[in-house]
Amino acid sequence: MSSGGTPDVSVSALRKHYGDVKAVDGVDLDIASGEFFTMLGPSGSGKTTTLRLIAGFERPDGGVVQLQGKDVSALAPFDRDVNTVFQDYALFPHMTVQQNVEYGLRVRKVPRPERRARAAEALRMVRLEGYGERKPGQLSGGQRQRVALARAIVNRPKALLLDEPLGALDLKLRQELQIELKQIQQELGLTFIYVTHDQEEALTMSDRIAVFNEGKIEQIGTPAEMYEHPRTEFVAGFIGTSNVLGRDGRRFTVRPEKIRVLPGDAAEGQPGIVRAAVYLGAVTRYVVDLDEGGELVALQQNLEVSSSDITAMKGKRVRLLWSPNVEFVIKEGT
Repeated sequence: MSSGGTPDVSVSALRKHYGDVKAVDGVDLDIASGEFFTMLGPSGSGKTTTLRLIAGFERPDGGVVQLQGKDVSALAPFDRDVNTVFQDYALFPHMTVQQNVEYGLRVRKVPRPERRARAAEALRMVRLEGYGERKPGQLSGGQRQRVALARAIVNRPKALLLDEPLGALDLKLRQELQIELKQIQQELGLTFIYVTHDQEEALTMSDRIAVFNEGKIEQIGTPAEMYEHPRTEFVAGFIGTSNVLGRDGRRFTVRPEKIRVLPGDAAEGQPGIVRAAVYLGAVTRYVVDLDEGGELVALQQNLEVSSSDITAMKGKRVRLLWSPNVEFVIKEGT
């Protein structure tokens, strides 16, 4: 990932309205060459519309989209040096895998020997050597998504745009492909702009994340920055689970895994009663009603306890303790 020079993708003061709805409301982004950049947010937050504005599928009502310093705001999608991968694969069912991957090259009148060589290389990169003669209907969902990825990278675009490409897959396959997708991106050195509403997916793959909310960007940062140091209450609540507390006129957040659950007769910690204890295998999630009002969620590793021990915790008095250095002050609001 290049940290200097002209960004591969840059948008400034980007706006898109649909009637009274401000889908994208003044977004500014600079995405470096070779970066895996994720736009994360709930449905309707503006992330997909921003991606479509970069791709050229939508025209902005205001602002500028630049690719490597060139203003492409008014160009059609096929005149922009980007490719898009969608959740539904959009493969041609009557064509073989090889023909699907070659399609864009054929449209560009690339000679057949070069087409075949580049398509074979793209299939190798997505771990589909030997699948070229199969039809999409003969493949699993994960394999079809790999074909869609191969078809997108074979054109060697400046940037690859991915709109929730793993959303239709089951959890285990999705987790496997997250790791593969990151490896492919690093091998290619290609700029990936990824849209998802899945926080774990964003944390797993991204170099940087932009969290969207109501058409605006709440925060941009590395996965660790976003998780450990959320700047707003919205980011704290959207990326993982967070406890938001107040003290001395300030609001701050504490992550559940930073909180220790101690016996009720412990000498320190905030006292409360366990309202719920949820066994999650490796960890248990405790929801504790505090004596002073409000509730806290705590996560504790199941190092020696069993599920039966955890069931007995409901209704018991405990104390919750954490170090002040794991508190992070946030802005109130959205």
